[in-house]
Amino acid sequence: MHDDDLRARLERLDLEQQVRLLTGADFWSLHPEPVAGLRRLVVSDGPAGVRGERWDERDSSANVPSPTALAATWDVDRVERLGRLLAAEARRRGVDVLLAPTVNLHRTPYGGRHFECFSEDPLLTGRIGVAYVRGLQEEGVGASVKHFVANDQETERFSADVRVDERVLREVYLAPFEAIVREGGVWAVMAAYNGVNGTTMTESPLQRDVLKGEWGFDGVVVSDWFAARSLAAAGDGLLDLVMPGPRSPWGEALVAAVRAGEVPESAVEDKVLRVLRLAGRVGALEGVAGRDATAWTAEEVGAELRATAAAGFVLARNEPAGSAEGPLLPLERSRLRRVAVLGPNAVEARTLGGGSATVFPPYTVSPLAGLRAALGSDVEVVHGRGGRSTHRLPPADPDMLRRPDGGRGVEVRFLDAEGAVLGTETREAAAFTGLGSYGPDLPMDRVRAVEVRTRVRAEEDGPHRIGASGVGSFRVTVGGEVRLDTRIGLPPGADPVEGMMRPPQASGAVELRAGEEVEVVVGHVPEPAGGVEGTAVESVTVQVHAARDTDDDAELEQAVALARDADVAVVVVGTTEEVESEGFDRTSLALPGRQDELVRRVVEANPRTVVVVNSGAPVLLPWAGDVPAVLLTWFPGQECGNALADVLLGAVEPGGRLPVTWPADEAGLPSPRPVDGTLRYDEGLFVGHRGHDRDGREPRFRFGSGLGYTAWEYLSAEGGASAVTVRLRNTGSRRGREVVQVYAARPDGAVERPVRWLAGFAVAEAAPAEEVAVTVELPERAYRHWDETGHRWATEAGVFRLHVGPLSGVLPLALDVHVPG
Repeated sequence: MHDDDLRARLERLDLEQQVRLLTGADFWSLHPEPVAGLRRLVVSDGPAGVRGERWDERDSSANVPSPTALAATWDVDRVERLGRLLAAEARRRGVDVLLAPTVNLHRTPYGGRHFECFSEDPLLTGRIGVAYVRGLQEEGVGASVKHFVANDQETERFSADVRVDERVLREVYLAPFEAIVREGGVWAVMAAYNGVNGTTMTESPLQRDVLKGEWGFDGVVVSDWFAARSLAAAGDGLLDLVMPGPRSPWGEALVAAVRAGEVPESAVEDKVLRVLRLAGRVGALEGVAGRDATAWTAEEVGAELRATAAAGFVLARNEPAGSAEGPLLPLERSRLRRVAVLGPNAVEARTLGGGSATVFPPYTVSPLAGLRAALGSDVEVVHGRGGRSTHRLPPADPDMLRRPDGGRGVEVRFLDAEGAVLGTETREAAAFTGLGSYGPDLPMDRVRAVEVRTRVRAEEDGPHRIGASGVGSFRVTVGGEVRLDTRIGLPPGADPVEGMMRPPQASGAVELRAGEEVEVVVGHVPEPAGGVEGTAVESVTVQVHAARDTDDDAELEQAVALARDADVAVVVVGTTEEVESEGFDRTSLALPGRQDELVRRVVEANPRTVVVVNSGAPVLLPWAGDVPAVLLTWFPGQECGNALADVLLGAVEPGGRLPVTWPADEAGLPSPRPVDGTLRYDEGLFVGHRGHDRDGREPRFRFGSGLGYTAWEYLSAEGGASAVTVRLRNTGSRRGREVVQVYAARPDGAVERPVRWLAGFAVAEAAPAEEVAVTVELPERAYRHWDETGHRWATEAGVFRLHVGPLSGVLPLALDVHVPG
């Protein structure tokens, strides 16, 4: 595809047609333009799957492990392969561009979207991000890397002004974007909501001067949804595409500005050329052949997701239990007769985080189901929840619900202002979200009320709670009796996405007998969930709740009793939808509810205890030193339980290494909360492990750490500034995989730097007693710093020390290299 062809297509369009192409047609697509041979181009949220155009459980998508889990593999080949899988999913869903990957940094573990980003380290983030983008785009599907730049928190994300030094911005926060543009050749970049150093990112000259100018980016800069707020963003070299549409600050105003000479016509033409170039790359231009993504079978998808999940699991601790000589894991299958699988996440595992990363998988394998399938009928696998991790009511289990026609689930009716039914749906779910519309031919502005009708069947005697979540007015009847008639809303200043991910809720108590069925009708008059700079966000979420009240004390005692009588206890703890999601930041790193108490009580009852931590981001683990085995599984995708069984039983190694520091406590961690609208990145270069090293603070688990099921001896390291060859030996009893990490240091330099920083890494694999050599490539940038006086990259000539080992705090080998200025 040549730019001359694109320009010829551009010349067929008048100014109004050109400007029309620069605002989305709807929430998820661009306008077609037959005159230019442009078909409708569709984008979709990622990065943990390809949701498509509907937020709907009827439209399932493969749920891949979360980005923290992908980065924990430290495996660029695997992540590139996963990108190819996602490309196939995109084409299956009719999607041309995936709005992923997210390469904002883990500046602080309080960040609500921490799970959606790869790492605290710019080099690791860039390497994994490049692989993700290459996998997608080599199969003809565009990637849109986001959110450019310093969108590392959720609090006041639409308006916060991030103040960050030029050097820190270049070396830390822009670095992953630069790698993905220069090395990955990404086709789109998403501009963030926030401002940086006084300018909102959709209007920031960083787009023109750095992204397009210095880096040579020739793709499309698209706004985050509703982030474009003015005509100023249409300036020369700035934003190219406003999403969503059709409402926009551009349109007729931009046409008028061009005709008045306020915006150069060449600026509009450049934007249109970029849109057409993207369309050509993804096969949306007539006469320009796109690449067909290779299709994957359901079996191939399942196998890849299972292996990828296990490859990202980080075995953080593995010690002997009781009087045993060897470490607790892997479990010896032949010695197991009874296994207790405990904890609130054992049956309802979290496989993805909340917000725009949400997809609806075709199935989810829980830890309980995965272990039962793997152990078979010869081993009794028992389960106890051990108490709730949240007092928030979850959406009702569809198995409890029966539609008026007798089918599983609910009937949803959409009503106009007079109460007439505009449309109906039958759904096997209890949580519903509309974005821009309620479905084909049913725009939101036509619908006055939503009504959900079902019959709730109780499985046990006792008190139940029945209610609803959403923003607006609710009237809930149970058995024809009004049990709830109220209005509920978000707290002042809340992010509108909170109305989707953590909607306010109300409920009432109902006494039910086992087997009893009652008719439940939830009537909802929605209100806008909020707005972005005065723009109404067209989204409506309504959830129906029906659950039995439980006794946390009794459940905790039951779990302890089950653990006491088992050969091994597997406790699955983790976060909830209230904790990790787009739209809000975390206020605490502690596990919610009484999960810490559950772990302590279980390990007291049975020293053979494995704790599986099911969270997308670090949580505090005050008991970690008292538990023989701790396995960090992130949000591992739909094959969660099968991958867990593979690792616990030793069918595969836990392959992960930490892409982020897990702190021991909350002291000294950067805040995600702006003060008077300004968020200062006062920690500077010292993000994550760099800050811990500078301050001499020992974290719970160090960056880069992770155990396998074998042991390694580091023998030697030789080389120069551009590459180091490391020899090591597998000294264990089984084949294994090691991530060899190289950190650079400049102890006597005149330029302020971290104590050490990641300079490169490579993977070694070896059989027992085998000696192997791996070469770690070290980029020239590893030795450079940003000179704020000259506004350029510079190298302080002299000797740098390279430290080599398995993690940031254990580096047994070192060599000095001379780097010229």
